[in-house]
Amino acid sequence: MTTLHIVDDDEAIRDALGWLFQSRNVPVAGWPSAEAFLEAWRPETAGCLLLDIRMDGMSGLELFDRLLSRGCRMPVIFLTGHGEVPIAVNALKKGARDFVEKPFNDNELVDRVIAALAFDAEQREREAGQAGLAARLATLTQRERQVMELVVAGRLNKVIADELGISMRTVEVHRSHVFEKMRVKTAVELTRLLTGAA
Repeated sequence: MTTLHIVDDDEAIRDALGWLFQSRNVPVAGWPSAEAFLEAWRPETAGCLLLDIRMDGMSGLELFDRLLSRGCRMPVIFLTGHGEVPIAVNALKKGARDFVEKPFNDNELVDRVIAALAFDAEQREREAGQAGLAARLATLTQRERQVMELVVAGRLNKVIADELGISMRTVEVHRSHVFEKMRVKTAVELTRLLTGAA
């Protein structure tokens, strides 16, 4: 499981939230300020951000905006006080995952955080798969790419040979290289891989 990052300038709230989530086996990292989290944040930082909207120094909203500008896609759940709901709704429109109004129900908050952590893990897994696919595609020669596109389009080797002006044996060799580099055994597997339906 990835980490829940709690950013709140109130140490008592940070500690209470940390205890709540640790009691539910959710790994936690506490941050005393938005500035501290921002300084430590890296694009590979995984998990979910539980962020108080109002803090001394940089506000939670300002941290959220700065993270967005740096390409952060970590799910963010805002903790809001009474009267801050319109601000939280605006944050949702910018891409925040959720907001929870204080006082909150412990079980509901834990459920929302666990769902956000699962979302982050799934998103990172998808991105890793896409990066792996892109890396495999990059290994193909131009001719192998042409053959691959025609295989995926359902063309037979003879038709591919005619369209590309090469021998059928050459098509078979390129097709074999494509399957090997893309780590598939059939045209159906290749099509599923490329369309994301695997």
